[in-house]
Amino acid sequence: MLYGYAGQTLRIDLSSQTIEKEPLKKEWVENYIGGRGFTAKILYDENPPRVDPFDPENRFIIAMGPLSGLFLPASGKTHFCTKSPATGGYGDSNMGGHFGVNMKYAGYDVTIIKGRAQHPSYILIDNDRIEIRPADQYWGKGSTRVEEAMKKELGEDFQVLTIGEAGENRVNFACISHDFGRQAGRIGIGAVLGSKNIKAIAVRGTKSIPVVDPKGLLKKGKETYAACRKKPGFTGWTPEGTAGITNWCNDVGALPTRNFKTSHCDYADDINGKAILKELKITDKGCFSCPIPCGKYGLAKTRLGKAYVEGPEYETLSLLGSNCELSDIHGIAYANYICDELGLDTCSAGVVVGFALECYEKGYISKEEMGMDAKWGDLESIVHILKIIAGRKGIGDVLALGVRDAAKQIGHDSDEFAIHVKGLEWTGYESRNAPGMMLGYMTADVGAHHGRCWVLGSDVANAVGGNKDANVHDLISQGADFTTIPKADHKQVVPLVLKSQHLRPAFDILGTCRLQYMEIGLETEYYEDLYYYATGKRMDFNTDLLKLSEKIWHLNRMFNKREIPDFGRKYDYPPARFTREAIPSGPNKGHRVKMEVIEEMLDTYYAARGWDDNGIPTQETLERHNLTA
Repeated sequence: MLYGYAGQTLRIDLSSQTIEKEPLKKEWVENYIGGRGFTAKILYDENPPRVDPFDPENRFIIAMGPLSGLFLPASGKTHFCTKSPATGGYGDSNMGGHFGVNMKYAGYDVTIIKGRAQHPSYILIDNDRIEIRPADQYWGKGSTRVEEAMKKELGEDFQVLTIGEAGENRVNFACISHDFGRQAGRIGIGAVLGSKNIKAIAVRGTKSIPVVDPKGLLKKGKETYAACRKKPGFTGWTPEGTAGITNWCNDVGALPTRNFKTSHCDYADDINGKAILKELKITDKGCFSCPIPCGKYGLAKTRLGKAYVEGPEYETLSLLGSNCELSDIHGIAYANYICDELGLDTCSAGVVVGFALECYEKGYISKEEMGMDAKWGDLESIVHILKIIAGRKGIGDVLALGVRDAAKQIGHDSDEFAIHVKGLEWTGYESRNAPGMMLGYMTADVGAHHGRCWVLGSDVANAVGGNKDANVHDLISQGADFTTIPKADHKQVVPLVLKSQHLRPAFDILGTCRLQYMEIGLETEYYEDLYYYATGKRMDFNTDLLKLSEKIWHLNRMFNKREIPDFGRKYDYPPARFTREAIPSGPNKGHRVKMEVIEEMLDTYYAARGWDDNGIPTQETLERHNLTA
């Protein structure tokens, strides 16, 4: 028996309408543990090389970890994986809520979906009963509306994930939604589900998960909850959640503003966590078994209408807010709601809208193509652009490709301000004065995503003489110069980036949220003990889990090399704006990153990784991690 696991893999072929169940492979468990480990291994082994992301043979994979569903702190994470339509390479995403928990309770650690249904359909998983059902009545409807309707049809105890209009129309950055505000986004996973004619997946599970020592796990779980509540960050983090970082980012010159033209705005106080608490919030909202609920459920009131919405999170505040110069917290929340209904990832959506507004401002997109006289900071303009993207109408059909490929079609010099790496739009941290954060974005396996690396705090500490405990507000009032980061000290920057790249996504392997560790400082020993009481196996967090995370990093790099014909160093370059334009305002005024610094950082990073000068893992590196090209 595989303790800590449900013990089965579910395979669904939509083309042939066949459903198979097989024992979970022991080799997967022993060498990849779960979650992100399972999905990376399966995608590399089972996806046909160079298959188009929208080809029926492209796999859509769902996996949970050994701690998922065990009533431990924040053990409700679900991991998804596919070949990304946004980048053409490796893509994965994870989501909180309650969906993956019920998948394990239904008896499945891994679900692998391939093929394409002939008609709009949804998948029903009710313990041992699996059905592919018609979904014509739901097609064309918004994500949260469909979730509500399906719960009325099937029962409140079903957990439902859905796609919106953007997924149906294969927008390259379409997401999947669940629990009225949880999303798996970034890499276009909703578009892949839409390409398979799947509108939703509904699951109900009532089985138990075998663990080695139930009493020991219960005791350690209670100790872990108590430890979370005692952490200094517990009371500081929960009230505002991720939105609490908004002012800090603005003060250090890292808040994306006007399509990353600059990194500071004058209205941060109007769009921060406190503004959410004052203007929007009705209640806190957490995922399964979470002691620090970061979700804020509230009501947005705008001239375009009212909307209940979870959020906005920091990324949404920065990218649909300051990046589009939208300075009204109600407006940002409403745009968040529109993205949720349409099934658009708010990070990429905010960057694409900012790109579209700059193209329109420069005359690269006409009023006729846009469909209106679009303006910065105007909610009606932003919502209009979001809707034409999801519907692929007018210029929205081009913008639906993402900024990299949209720039190729729009032309002029629009590629100069298309903010992406590898085709994936940059998220909410402007990094022209943060070499470590910049390098983390550049080398992330899925494209520009902070979820793979976050070392901005170290970059800021470097800027103020290594004082990690310095109060940024005090430093600014004292005239601190945040433009003083010299040529990156590669010996310091690269190890920090590598550690973060291995650490930050490691929790996706276990099936837990990283915020208990990252934000409130829960010690890694708790994860080691919880894993032991669940599985009966000892795991050292640093020598076992982080080494596996490193192995997955190499595996995903090889996937990108296999799938993208000319993949290599140039795919790790930052947006042209960051190297060619100096920041015009704010704490980092006058700063930009020079390409020679970028090249030197990449040289040092590749050498530390065991990759060649083009950024490809060497044979020696692959053999050291028991991988084959």
